[in-house]
Amino acid sequence: MPNESGRNKVAVITGGSRGIGLAMARAFADEGYNVVITGRDIARLEQATQKIKGKTQAQALVCDVTAAESVANAFRDIAQKHSSIHVLVNNAGIAHALAPVEELPIETWKEVVDTNLTGTFLVTRAALPLMRPGSTIVNNLSVAAVQPFAGMSAYNASKFGAMGFTQALREDVRKKGIRVLALLPGATDTDIWEQFWPDAPRERMISAKSVAQAVLHAVAAPADTAIEEIRIGPAAGVL
Repeated sequence: MPNESGRNKVAVITGGSRGIGLAMARAFADEGYNVVITGRDIARLEQATQKIKGKTQAQALVCDVTAAESVANAFRDIAQKHSSIHVLVNNAGIAHALAPVEELPIETWKEVVDTNLTGTFLVTRAALPLMRPGSTIVNNLSVAAVQPFAGMSAYNASKFGAMGFTQALREDVRKKGIRVLALLPGATDTDIWEQFWPDAPRERMISAKSVAQAVLHAVAAPADTAIEEIRIGPAAGVL
């Protein structure tokens, strides 16, 4: 049975059809939240909702976070079904194959920055009119928002930029009573490793479920709790 703590609340999670996004969708559903997940692949989204249904309402919406019109359409659909959003998780993101700056294609740079940085801005801008005092925005930034990695210039730039956006957003919405959290997970066992390190030692990573539980704990903290970042990862030195 769903937990009563999330009853009648709504959580919107971008990139919610797999990995950390799906783990968070399931965690919020277990707490009684009605969950909306977005992504670009309708088949994968529908499969994901089957893993959530039976707990609470689960809605899947196709949304390309890099396209302003697609984002606007998705949130128009959300507004028709829900009067407010209690939790927004900007989780949609991509990485890229390892490459030094001089070998990184401009197309790759633009795709990563448009998804990880501009996408976070577009989704947040569209969601804010539906968010009330006491609601929470969680931006999944990755440890790459504070730690550079060789061969990952586009990914690092997008995440460092998203950290700056997160901090500025926090100042913008503080007086509205909206909390903004930066999620900084370390190495997590998800499919994103296939994009740049297929042979990564997944067995030594933290699970997506553990990340989701950390987010749930932070969101449930009292409104006057001074939480700005959620840092979680495998034990030091495992990778």
